[in-house]
Amino acid sequence: MSRLLTLVYGAVCYALFFVTFLYAIGFVAGLGVPKHLDNGRAAGLTTSLLINVGLLALFAVQHSLMARPAFKRWWTRLVPAAVERSTYVLFSSLALIALFIWWQPLPTLVWQVEAESLYILLFAVSAAGWLIVLTGSFLISHFDLFGLRQVWLHARGQPYDHLPFVTRGYYRILRHPLMLGFLIAFWATPTMSQGHLLFAAITTGYIVVAVRYLEERDLLASLGSQYRDYQRTVPMLVPFAKSTPAARPSAATPAKLP
Repeated sequence: MSRLLTLVYGAVCYALFFVTFLYAIGFVAGLGVPKHLDNGRAAGLTTSLLINVGLLALFAVQHSLMARPAFKRWWTRLVPAAVERSTYVLFSSLALIALFIWWQPLPTLVWQVEAESLYILLFAVSAAGWLIVLTGSFLISHFDLFGLRQVWLHARGQPYDHLPFVTRGYYRILRHPLMLGFLIAFWATPTMSQGHLLFAAITTGYIVVAVRYLEERDLLASLGSQYRDYQRTVPMLVPFAKSTPAARPSAATPAKLP
């Protein structure tokens, strides 16, 4: 793949991600998009549950499997290393687009806030969650996280180097502020339907398990004592909570960051 083509590919993957991210905000909040969590034609209850759980499982498997160091080592035998991250971003976006298209609404209400002030407050809290996700990504190099830095360096003929471990901003009080931002965005809603509750509950379970048992172990394997010291002083998902370090990684070979 030529340097120019690599750069164009990375830019297209990033553009698709950004549009998908913006659509996801509307999809969860039920604002400004043609299809969201609570509208559309639904199948029966059992069929809807199976489809929705399957769509969430598809995203979870793709998102976690392609981020693992062992998969990356195998995958970069098939695709250029410079576009590995961009390809991960592409597949993640496609998995989300599939969820947007085929999600089955379960509109029965679990709760609905009537007071206007509280209604607005919950939307504001949800917006703050999305803002934490976006701004938090820039604190750890947004463009590296989504593959643009890799293709840019390749286009300039420069080798890729991993960025140093930093703990600025949110990361001084929380190890995974992006994940907390998602949780806030998913749960802070004035209208909670059964479908929204299913989405929020499953994504919460996935985030907790994936962070605790996959991402944390990869970070420990890559950064060693530096990350273990960070674990001891900074909580994982709940600000100011007692820190709970993960188990030591079983692999002896250092892994790359996800």
